[in-house]
Amino acid sequence: MQIYHAPLRDMRFVMHELHDSASLAKLPGLEEMTPDVLDTVLEEASKFITTVLLPLNASGDAEGCHYADGVVRTPRGFKEAYQAYIEGGWGALSSDPAYGGQGMPQSASKLVEEMICACNLAFGLYPGLSHGAYLALKSHGSSTLKDLYLPKLVEGTWTGTMCLTEAHCGTDLGLLRTKALPQPDGSYKVTGSKIFISAGEHDLAENIVHLVLAKLPDAPPGVKGISLFVVPKFLPDADGSVGNANGVRCAGIEHKMGIKASATCQINFNESTGWLVGEPHKGMRAMFVMMNSERLSVGTQGLGIGEIAYQSAAAYAKERLQGRSLAGAKYPDKPADPIIVHPDVRRMLMTMRAYNEGCRALGVWVANALDRMERLGDCPERVEAEDFVALMTPIVKALFTDLGFESANLGVQTLGGHGYIVDHGLEQFVRDCRIAMIYEGTNGVQALDLVGRKLPANMGRSLRRFFHPVAAFIEAHGADPAVGPMIQSFAKLFGALQLATAFIAQRSLSDPEEAGAASSDYLRLFGLVALGFMWVRMAKIAADQLPAAAAGEAAFYRAKLATAKFFIERVLPQAGALLYIVKAGKAPLMGLEEAAF
Repeated sequence: MQIYHAPLRDMRFVMHELHDSASLAKLPGLEEMTPDVLDTVLEEASKFITTVLLPLNASGDAEGCHYADGVVRTPRGFKEAYQAYIEGGWGALSSDPAYGGQGMPQSASKLVEEMICACNLAFGLYPGLSHGAYLALKSHGSSTLKDLYLPKLVEGTWTGTMCLTEAHCGTDLGLLRTKALPQPDGSYKVTGSKIFISAGEHDLAENIVHLVLAKLPDAPPGVKGISLFVVPKFLPDADGSVGNANGVRCAGIEHKMGIKASATCQINFNESTGWLVGEPHKGMRAMFVMMNSERLSVGTQGLGIGEIAYQSAAAYAKERLQGRSLAGAKYPDKPADPIIVHPDVRRMLMTMRAYNEGCRALGVWVANALDRMERLGDCPERVEAEDFVALMTPIVKALFTDLGFESANLGVQTLGGHGYIVDHGLEQFVRDCRIAMIYEGTNGVQALDLVGRKLPANMGRSLRRFFHPVAAFIEAHGADPAVGPMIQSFAKLFGALQLATAFIAQRSLSDPEEAGAASSDYLRLFGLVALGFMWVRMAKIAADQLPAAAAGEAAFYRAKLATAKFFIERVLPQAGALLYIVKAGKAPLMGLEEAAF
């Protein structure tokens, strides 16, 4: 069974106690977003998602999407669920009220995303891509394009995609061949083929708005010659209703390892009418608004899968009777003890729990910075938020998806043979989660982005947005009688991150391959330390609240302290080993001659 109950108490803890949601009300447009309002939204979302989307997860995986003659049908129940989703306004949570959105803060929106990803990742890709298209058009589209397309995308009657990849180019988009020819009326004729297009064709909405990267006839070579176009499946009429077909055809859908209920399409554009988004040859700048949003959302996918894998495995471990505790029978009235008494099962469950709660805390920290970045005018606080989001985006995308996949595998391992078969649903989590480490820029590309772009940007200014608050917290609370030893242990691994950062900065000046060789291990090191910072902060709050807490709340805070202790003592020490790996340099990777592979 796939078991999921939205972790609302932990979500409230992260939003209100750890990251002070009341401070969000000081931002323009969020004045009415009180903790009570945010809690109500999460509670209602959990009801809808667990009752409507979760029951379709396994059945949608088993059925998959159906393709015939250019038409894609989603699995049974998806169309009705999507209609209920848009009628409930769930796709409009963080969108601008000027276009029909609800103007919710990013933290609440990301937590709702987490629930959706946990309960039905394949379903979540349809509205998820739409929000990314909304952001790109809102940031770079003309007022005409925004007025036409944004209300439809926000209400969900039209959905969106991003069309980057071609059969011969993925990460290296400078090689793309799709062309856009200017027309006398200011539009363009777009011709080319794109692959791996999530939600590229389906039966959920009346129109699909494709954001397409293409090259103009006078385009300079490489990525500096890419422009972005909005190309709808059906041309809108003057009143915004759906008009004639636009030469956009789905040539097939991919047969995939996972997310089978999400239509991953091959899309052909045959002199399709499109309109330029932003400036000519500046398409990557516009598309990166969408891609960065999607990267944070993909990280949330890893967290969602990790959470449902943990809950499903924990429920099984409490019921499955096998063997006796090494310390003697814990349930002598039963023929065997439940497997949760065994230390190695506890190791797996605690690892999953620590990953999930740490990632949730870090994700909301980044989401709050997104709100400051988007809602503040020109001021130092906005610059700080932009720096922080830029620094943390590759870490969230890569770390959360890596850990989500690890948690899914640990969930299968907890169930043993029952985890490997379809009936219990755990193996679906492994298959669904695997793509998250690949799309929206592979995790290796995220690591290169971190060390090659984010660390040296503005003379390392972005790093200060993380390093300074960490150092200040250690200084302020390192002698705390309750959690001081935990903080001091964390401080040593924070020192390892600082040493690794200095090593990469020094070595990469003379040899860029050194940074590339260290990149993935450095990202994991940075990510573990970032989770460690969340955990010592959460431990401090829990320790302070515990003495006066009522019974139910006291149990929550005790669990938070126990999980913090586990992470700091059993998981975070990996960061020390990662420092040694980083310092090994490129020689062990590059020493073998190419012909020997």
